[in-house]
Amino acid sequence: MTRVGRLLDEAARRLRESGFASPRREARLLLAGVLEVPSGKLLAYPEQEVAPRGENDFGAALERRLQGEPLSRILGRREFWSLEFEITPAVLDPRPDSETLIQGLLARLSEREGEWSVLDLGTGSGCLLLAMLHELPQARGIGTDCSEEALLVARRNATRLGLDARCRFLCADWGAALQGPFDIVLCNPPYIGEVERAGLPVEVAMHDPATALFAGPDGLAAYRSLSGQLPDLVGKNGIAAVEIGAAQAEAVARLFRQAGAGSVEVLRDIAGHPRCLLLSGFPQCAAN
Repeated sequence: MTRVGRLLDEAARRLRESGFASPRREARLLLAGVLEVPSGKLLAYPEQEVAPRGENDFGAALERRLQGEPLSRILGRREFWSLEFEITPAVLDPRPDSETLIQGLLARLSEREGEWSVLDLGTGSGCLLLAMLHELPQARGIGTDCSEEALLVARRNATRLGLDARCRFLCADWGAALQGPFDIVLCNPPYIGEVERAGLPVEVAMHDPATALFAGPDGLAAYRSLSGQLPDLVGKNGIAAVEIGAAQAEAVARLFRQAGAGSVEVLRDIAGHPRCLLLSGFPQCAAN
């Protein structure tokens, strides 16, 4: 059996030689994930020996990382909004930038104890919906996705987080199968144009599902569909948060204004890039 310290030293060396910016940290997180132990335990007990099976599993995981596969994909989980989510090849790997949607909505709610109704269009892993329900203890929600495999992942995440009693998941084309109104609508649609495919990082192009990435030649196809549905889904006093690409704010805002949104607010992510549109004031909602 090989000691933890030796395994980490060798893995860090190989990661460093392959150009990874934080090789020691990468090695530690990878070994901790494979062994299912806190990473701090590896720091505290470098003399601990690893059984042959664990060593073999770590070696296989290291090879995948060296080939450019994201750490989250190898371990099958990703932290989002301080919650841990299972991810599989069927769902998008949640990014910290998407937390901008949660932050923006929470800042504009009058209270967190209200019995809010929440809709998440294209739910994937369920991270947006479940993060909102975690913050809003009386809220109930629905997540839709066109992929049954993604919905299975979302349901497992809801159960693991103890939120399954307050949400359900449906296979649908965005919100086409639903009737509003909802107080809160979230959506992180595909927004990359096909012409951009070749320039994507390998960890995105090779490991995220294409249906969650690409939206026609100009990247706006999903927004065109959503602009036709949101007016009937967002309640009279409701609000929608829609993620956008960094260069899409003007074009997407125009689509939703044409659909009747009375208020369109652009929110920026932690890097200062336009990341989210907050939409409200759809006149069609007066009949809801």
